[in-house]
Amino acid sequence: MEIKVDEKTCTGCGLCKKVCLYDAIEIVNGKAAINENCVFCGACIEACKFKSIEITGLAEEKKDFSDYKGVCIYLEANGNVIADVGFELVSEGRKLADKLGVELSAVVIGNGIKESAVEAFQYGLDRLHILDSPVFSNNIDDIFAKALVQMIHKYKPDIFLAGATWFGRTLIPKVAAILKTGLTADCTGLAIDEEKKILLQTRPTFGGNILATIVTRNARPQMATVRPHVMEKKMVTEAPGNSVDKVDCYKGRIEYIKIDESKFKSKYKLLGIDKELDEKINITDYDVIVSGGRGIGGSEKFPMLKELADLLGGVVGASRAAVDSGWISYPHQVGQTGKTVNPKIYIACGISGAIQHLAGMQTSDIIIAINKDPGAPIFKVANYGIVGDIFEVVPMLIKRLKNGESLV
Repeated sequence: MEIKVDEKTCTGCGLCKKVCLYDAIEIVNGKAAINENCVFCGACIEACKFKSIEITGLAEEKKDFSDYKGVCIYLEANGNVIADVGFELVSEGRKLADKLGVELSAVVIGNGIKESAVEAFQYGLDRLHILDSPVFSNNIDDIFAKALVQMIHKYKPDIFLAGATWFGRTLIPKVAAILKTGLTADCTGLAIDEEKKILLQTRPTFGGNILATIVTRNARPQMATVRPHVMEKKMVTEAPGNSVDKVDCYKGRIEYIKIDESKFKSKYKLLGIDKELDEKINITDYDVIVSGGRGIGGSEKFPMLKELADLLGGVVGASRAAVDSGWISYPHQVGQTGKTVNPKIYIACGISGAIQHLAGMQTSDIIIAINKDPGAPIFKVANYGIVGDIFEVVPMLIKRLKNGESLV
């Protein structure tokens, strides 16, 4: 593989040098010159307006993917309950499938999960494949990986999506490796390239400082995991009366997959499940979150935020800076390395708005930012912004609520 510069068209403008992260480009005698630091990332090729740079010696292999069709969602089950991220992905998958003009299906694996799984039809699902067996009672990734690989080989979906949960982050990379296909993890955005009819998978990268859009060109299925609460869960039909009605109502659209349990042995043995002792709350369950950042100044200030959250029927959140400083425990952390939340109201107090934090809360219905810095990035995503001292503004809000007054 070799990277070349066409000196006839190169103007020495320096755009390629500016985008190179590896100091691999120099301007010599008015022309771009590439040195041994090059890692063939291709950033310079995209930046060059004159198409003067190309990578040669590696022919792109053309493959026939005509057998792969449709969008498939993995519905993750926790016991006999489907994780919400599965329904969120069905809603998102419906949009993708409609743009491609294909079927939207889902696969669920577990024990006693059919009543919960059929709820996915309310979010736009066309077809559901169920693997229901005692062998899947516990979430053992090698057993589940074997089942998913067999399902994908059989039905050949063009796009396969799963939640970036603790289990999904373990299971889906294993499935992708067995299938020898690509996987974009922790996506925050999905779209279809209208011209090429391929999946555009967007995720934070370089520590969350930029958003990268990734495509899978030479492998199928196109696989991605999506963080919980990033996509909107939108019901399109009403549910039938009771659980029996639900299953009967969708009978013709459900396929029960029979398995030979002897072929689903695991080298692992589950000894038990211990919950994290400090995980007393799940902030993703609340409609109102009042979060504090570096501007709070210390752990002794968080009771003020809790008082406001309690009056609003909400919970306290925090930025990574506040958690790393030891002011509040990790279960409260919102952001790329914490929880992704989608409340009705998110109040950011003393949070500057780094992209890592925004990745975890920017889909909130209403964002209220309180910060004394008018140039704080948080104001760019906020629906309402208050430029002021949080130690003056928050007590005023608390006083109004206690007096039964409106916040606006």
